[in-house]
Amino acid sequence: MTLHIESRKLTSRVGWIFSHALVWMYVLLVLIPLYFLLVSPFKNNQEIFNTPFSLPHAFDLSNFINAWRDASLGPGLINSAVITVGAEVLTIVLALPAAFSLARFTSRLSAAVERFFLLGFLIPGFAALVPTVLFAVHLNLLYTPEILIFYFTATALPLSVIVLTTFLRTIPKELEEAARMDGAGWFSVLLRIYLPLSISGVMTVVLLNFLAFWNEFVFSLVLLGPDPAVRTVQVALPDLISPTGTQYGLLLAGVLIAFLPPLLVFAILEKRMQSALIAGAVKG
Repeated sequence: MTLHIESRKLTSRVGWIFSHALVWMYVLLVLIPLYFLLVSPFKNNQEIFNTPFSLPHAFDLSNFINAWRDASLGPGLINSAVITVGAEVLTIVLALPAAFSLARFTSRLSAAVERFFLLGFLIPGFAALVPTVLFAVHLNLLYTPEILIFYFTATALPLSVIVLTTFLRTIPKELEEAARMDGAGWFSVLLRIYLPLSISGVMTVVLLNFLAFWNEFVFSLVLLGPDPAVRTVQVALPDLISPTGTQYGLLLAGVLIAFLPPLLVFAILEKRMQSALIAGAVKG
C-alpha cells in the first residue's frame, strides 16, 4: 500500500514537472521573438547580427521616424483602421440577426442554413482571389476600400455566425418568453435581451475578426493596389525592403508600428470580455 502511494506521488510529481516545463517552453517561444522585435528597431544591422539579444546602446527613434516617412505608414494605418472597422460593423450587423434566427428558430431549414455556413470553412482563401477580382471589376470597385470591406465581411460571416449562435443558445428561453409577454418584438428581444447577455461572444468575434482583417496581405495588395492613398499598412511595409540591402532595424520599426494597434485592441477587448463573463457569472 505504501509503495502504491509513493508511486502515485512520484507519477504526480513527474507530471507536474513535465507540464510546467512545457508551459515555460511555450512562454520562451513567445517571449524571445517578442523581445527581439522590441529591441531590434533601436539597432543597426551590425548590432542586430552580432548581438541580436543584447539591449541597444541607445534608444534612438530615427528608425521609427524614417519608417513612418519612407513607407507612408500614417495613411496606411488610417486606411487599415477604416477598412477594419467598416468590415467589423458590417459583419456584426449581418451575423447577429442570422445567429439569433439559428439559435431560436429550430427547424429543418435552420439546420440546413447552419450547415451552409459551415461550408464556408471548406473554401480555400486563394480559390476566391480571381472571382473576387472579377467581381470587383464588374462593380467598378477595384482599388477602392469598399471592395475589401465586402470581401472581409463575406469571409468572416461563417465563423462569426457559428460562434454567435453557440453563445446565443446558452441564454435561457424564459427571458425571451417574458419579454414577448410584455409585448416586445423579435428585434427588441434581440437588442435588449440577447445582445447584452452575449456581449462576451460579440467581443470574441470582434477580436478574432480584427486580427484577421488587420493582418491580411494578399487580397489587400491585389484589390487595393500599391497606391499609398488607399493601401493598408501591411501592404505599405514591403516598401522598407530594399534590393540593395535591407536595414532590418528600419523594417522592424515599421513592423512594430503596425503591431501596436492590434495589441491595443486586444488589451481593451480582453478586459471587456473578462468583465462580461464575470458579470454574467454573478447574474447567473
